[in-house]
Amino acid sequence: MQKRISTKQLSEHIYLLDDFGQASGYLVTGSKKAAVIDTMNGYENVYSVVRTITDLPLILINTHGHCDHIFGNIYFNEAYMNPADNVLAAKQTQHEEFLELCRTTNRKMPPFKPLSNGEKIDLGNLTLRVIFLPGHTAGGICLLLEEDRVLFTGDSINHHLWMQLEECLPLSVFLENLKSISFVKAEADRILHGHAQDFDDISLFDELADGVQDLLTTGGKGDGIYEYNYRWMIGKCKQHQFGKDSVICYDTVR
Repeated sequence: MQKRISTKQLSEHIYLLDDFGQASGYLVTGSKKAAVIDTMNGYENVYSVVRTITDLPLILINTHGHCDHIFGNIYFNEAYMNPADNVLAAKQTQHEEFLELCRTTNRKMPPFKPLSNGEKIDLGNLTLRVIFLPGHTAGGICLLLEEDRVLFTGDSINHHLWMQLEECLPLSVFLENLKSISFVKAEADRILHGHAQDFDDISLFDELADGVQDLLTTGGKGDGIYEYNYRWMIGKCKQHQFGKDSVICYDTVR
């Protein structure tokens, strides 16, 4: 088993789980229960890592169904996720990489239990509220830690947003979905996304929304566009810059 996950305490209740700089998960500790938010790539036993921090009962929540957020689920008995990503997660677990991981660890993906939009998860003195945000995937969610005013966004809001995948929704739909949850800006001060190393200010929300709007308005022909200069695992796509050092990756503007 590889040793890849490093931990860092970000606040009284929040720990960062950094999987070799490739993905980030989180542990949120209440007085009665702790929540694991995403399990990353699965090369190291994230359950064992979490158990070095807390012995509280655990609930596992996935922000969406991509491999680098769910493969570590194999070390748990169950996980919660927006059911709109169940089909995507099933496809991801057919990757040979995951099948080999299951063979070598003698484990398998546990069942997914459904989350509802607006659902509240009581950790004891701390509450996580589920907020659906379809876009990066159909089942993308955010989690608002109400008492600490922190918004966990998975890959739905970050500095390098992938919208070029076949499972991504149209940019125009994503923008409307962003607008529909704009109330979170009054309820959160900071963001922790699925590839973060520390907190971002909540202003990232508006920066991303403005970037998507600019991309839709210009049709990818504004000053921020770099044609086909981003290569990812199975292809290449375009990028649109927003904010200071952030980009939206996409294929078509619609």
